[in-house]
Amino acid sequence: MSQTGAETRRIPQPSPQTTRDPARPVRQRYPLIASPWHTLLVLALQGFVAYRGMAHAIDANLDRIALYERTILSEWLVLALVLIGVWRHGSSLHSVLGERWGSWRRFFRDLGIGVIFLIIAIIVGSVLSQGIEHSSARAILPHTRTELLLWIALSLTAGICEEALYRGYLQRQFITMTRNVPAGILFSAALFGMSHLYQGVGQALQIAVLGAMSGVLAFWCKSVRPGMIAHVLQDVLGGLHSA
Repeated sequence: MSQTGAETRRIPQPSPQTTRDPARPVRQRYPLIASPWHTLLVLALQGFVAYRGMAHAIDANLDRIALYERTILSEWLVLALVLIGVWRHGSSLHSVLGERWGSWRRFFRDLGIGVIFLIIAIIVGSVLSQGIEHSSARAILPHTRTELLLWIALSLTAGICEEALYRGYLQRQFITMTRNVPAGILFSAALFGMSHLYQGVGQALQIAVLGAMSGVLAFWCKSVRPGMIAHVLQDVLGGLHSA
C-alpha cells in the first residue's frame, strides 16, 4: 500500500448531517433524522399528552403534585420515543440533544448565550403579555415547598425534553419536509404554542412567539443547548416567583 493511499484514507469525509454548504438544496443540507411515519407517531403521542394535560390543568380540584409527576413522566416518554426513532434511522442523537460539551469554555459559551437569550425572552414576553389573562397559567404554579421542589424537577424536564422535541427533532424534520428553513421553524413553534393551549389562547400565542425565537437561536447556534438552559432557568424563576 502506498503512503499516498494511506493518507487519503485518513482524510475525514463530510457527512450529510453536518454539511452546511448554502449552495446545496435544503433536503441535502438537512436530511431527515427519522422516518416521516415516526414523526407522525411522535406528533400523535404529543398531541394526546397535550390534550390530557389540558384536561387536568382546567380541573377545578387541581392536584399540582400529581400534575407535575404525570407531566415529567410523559415528557420523558415522548423524548425516549424520539431518540429511539432517530437511533433506528441511523442518525446521530446529537442532532436532537446537541453536541457534548468538550470543554468548560464551550459550556460557559452556551450558558452565556442562554442567559442573554433568557433576558431577551423575558422582555419580549412582558411586552406580549400585556392584557392577557394569566389565571390558568398561575393555577399550575407551585404554592408549597414540596410543590416547588417538584416544579424544579419539572422545569429541568421541560427544558431538556421540549427543546429536544420541538427545536432538535420537529424543527429539523419540518425544515427538510418543507425544504424551507423559516417554515420549519414556524411550524415547530406553532405546535409548541398549541401544546400550551391549556394556559389560554393568548398565552399560547405568546409561547409560540417565544418558541419561534428559540427556533432561530437553535438554528443559529446549531445546537439546542443554549435554548435548554434558557428554558430551564425561565421555568424555575417562574416557580420561585410564585412560591
